[in-house]
Amino acid sequence: MLLKKSARMPKEGITKILIRGTNWIGDAVLTLPAIASVRAAYPQARISILAKPLVADVYKLFTAVDEIIIYKNQFDNPLGVFRLASILRKKKFDAAILLQNAIEAAIIVCAARIKLRAGYNSDGRGFLLTHSIKRTKEIRKVHQIDYYLEMVKALGCAPVGREMHLQARINRVTAQNTLHEFIPGPEKPVVGIAPGATYGPAKRWFPERFAEVADKISANYGCHIVLLGGKDDWKVAQQVCAKSSTDLINLAGKTTLREAIYLISQCVLFISNDSGLMHIAGALNVPTVAIFGSTNPLTTSPVGEKIKIVREEVSCSPCLKETCPTDFRCMDLVKVDDVLSAARDILKCN
Repeated sequence: MLLKKSARMPKEGITKILIRGTNWIGDAVLTLPAIASVRAAYPQARISILAKPLVADVYKLFTAVDEIIIYKNQFDNPLGVFRLASILRKKKFDAAILLQNAIEAAIIVCAARIKLRAGYNSDGRGFLLTHSIKRTKEIRKVHQIDYYLEMVKALGCAPVGREMHLQARINRVTAQNTLHEFIPGPEKPVVGIAPGATYGPAKRWFPERFAEVADKISANYGCHIVLLGGKDDWKVAQQVCAKSSTDLINLAGKTTLREAIYLISQCVLFISNDSGLMHIAGALNVPTVAIFGSTNPLTTSPVGEKIKIVREEVSCSPCLKETCPTDFRCMDLVKVDDVLSAARDILKCN
């Protein structure tokens, strides 16, 4: 058993539920099965998700919820927290389920006077919850999808599968129109590359190696190669372009998250560091090569039927550090041929 106790919520009398979403793109994707479990348990309830702007489109596109409440930047201070609580109080929620682990989430729903407050007892917040789920060491070692599923399972929510396969939720015409908007010209297969990653450079493979991979795939496959990411990834994406002999299309920081999701859905292959867009690609069942160094694929690997993890075992990995304190061997040992071999295995392209 992963959990030492359960704290089941009542099935009756809950008509309005607030779910506090997670703050990062990858984490938001990995919470989707848990949200589906809540919906299955309370099919008639009005469910709202409180989420930051960065991840709002993940929840808008891929969940059967009734409302997205944006956690605006102006709420990120003590006064703002209570201003947000006042807004939530007026909505008269019966229950709050906190997927985010921070104590702040519990403070907000307490201040909003939500009667039932459920979540893991992380960050010292257990005393603020009416339905506190104790985390054990084992639960912290499982995949993040199961981490969230186990929590809502303990609350009595209906069991659902952990698979996502979200491509069916994408409007194909809209996705193709987005592709044509950003990639005019001849119709060719599209390969996406995400050379960036949040939480420091320790998660990032080398730009020159991404460039070499792009050159060889372009030469052998005859495709458009698109670099994707947020505004903070533009610089590293530009470094990849500078090292490449191929005309790459650098869209890092030039699309909204929703547009990036549509573009990824049209890719025949996606190559990425451990990043939020990697999780988007996996959940869309896009063939994905995921490069891991400082982080642990046991807990944060992408899901999907066509996933290849490229990683070299070293004694200091996973360290989960922002920057490498030694020689960056976990990434240095990942060679261009390793990534190309994984790509060929997926595409059956020589």
